[in-house]
Amino acid sequence: MARRSDVQQDPRIAGDPDPYPLEGFDPASAARAAAPRRRGWSGGGGRWLVWTGRVILWALIVVIVVNGVRAVFERSLQDDGAPSTPAGTATSGFPATQAAAFANQFAAVYLNYDAANPQQRAERLKSFLPEGADDQFGWNGYGRMSAGAFQFAGIDVVDDHNARVTVTYQSGGSRGLLSVPVYYENGRFVVAAQPALLPAPGPAGLPQLPDPDRDSTTEAELRPQLEGFFKAYAAGNQVDLQRYVASGVTVNGFGGEFTLAELKDVVVPPGGTDSRKVTAVVVWAVASGEQAALASPSQDPAAQPAGLEQAYQLTIEKQGGKWFVRDIQGANRSVG
Repeated sequence: MARRSDVQQDPRIAGDPDPYPLEGFDPASAARAAAPRRRGWSGGGGRWLVWTGRVILWALIVVIVVNGVRAVFERSLQDDGAPSTPAGTATSGFPATQAAAFANQFAAVYLNYDAANPQQRAERLKSFLPEGADDQFGWNGYGRMSAGAFQFAGIDVVDDHNARVTVTYQSGGSRGLLSVPVYYENGRFVVAAQPALLPAPGPAGLPQLPDPDRDSTTEAELRPQLEGFFKAYAAGNQVDLQRYVASGVTVNGFGGEFTLAELKDVVVPPGGTDSRKVTAVVVWAVASGEQAALASPSQDPAAQPAGLEQAYQLTIEKQGGKWFVRDIQGANRSVG
């Protein structure tokens, strides 16, 4: 009965202004009477939920920030204790390409000396050596050496300023390696210490292949056709070449740079198809600088045309009962 009486005495809705207090009004009693009309957790109770959510959100943000700072700090400690960049790995601060060119040039000077003219080598070495270095950089001034075929072989980068560059070379009948320590700073290089001669690896062991099976009948049939093709191929005459190549195919020749000295061998694998891959071994006659008569055995051998044996793989097709060349390229190692 008291609850129903309260509702009848205060029919206001939310948002109505509070009336002035009446005579004999008891604020404490009115507060207790008004408490049930809050209807759950509306109004002030909702603000507690908002503040609780804000506290949780800020706590998450603090945790994320703390974890991020700690990860950066731990990573920096790991980097400080980690080993330097391993040898052989280029760093962003070291110009490996320029270092290779510098070491190649140095090797070409360092590995060529002649006791008859030591001063020439000393003058050429100046631009590679640090100030105060021995002008012959370890050579005692005796003997003679001639080296060439210098090629960059590899680089071991120590740090942003130091590296070891390996250069290959050939002297006489032997190949070798020269390890050159270089120092880099502000776009300039210098040989940092004495280089080191190292042996080059020998040739790889090549396994022997069995002799290929051969179609001797087709080989005999092809030989005249291929002789004509290689003569036209050496001359580079497109009119003649079209007589030997398949329809729609264009093959560029040497333009007279070589001539055919001999069609040494033709290898045709067995098979009854109209398309084959065959191997042809030819000997090119390479003219010397001076045109000399071949008939005279008394001529200087250096002036005679050289003979170079070469192996080619050709794709041939039979069209209208005759074989034609569709493609020519270098042969693989199956050539016997």
